[in-house]
Amino acid sequence: MRGKLMFISGLAAGFVLGSRAGREKYEEIRASAKKVWEHPTVQEAAGVAQAQANKLYAEGKDKLNSSKLGEMMHSAETPASGGSNARPAKVTASSDSMSGSNSAGKTY
Repeated sequence: MRGKLMFISGLAAGFVLGSRAGREKYEEIRASAKKVWEHPTVQEAAGVAQAQANKLYAEGKDKLNSSKLGEMMHSAETPASGGSNARPAKVTASSDSMSGSNSAGKTY
């Protein structure tokens, strides 16, 4: 019994000391990462990367819209009545894989 008590005490002390040391190291790493992130050179590079990502996104969107698939998607979104509040047609599946039932209501 005394051995178990000593073992549990040792585990508790190790946990407390380890978590304190771990937390201090975590805070140190976090502070250095924040310092690096706030550096003007890093911020400039992040801004350039964001601008390039936005440009690539816009180019990809334009290419998709001008492709046959984009034209099909665009025509599916526009109703024959020409209303401005058009919503895409809802697609339904014949079975629901999450609930385990199909459209007839059978449960598997």
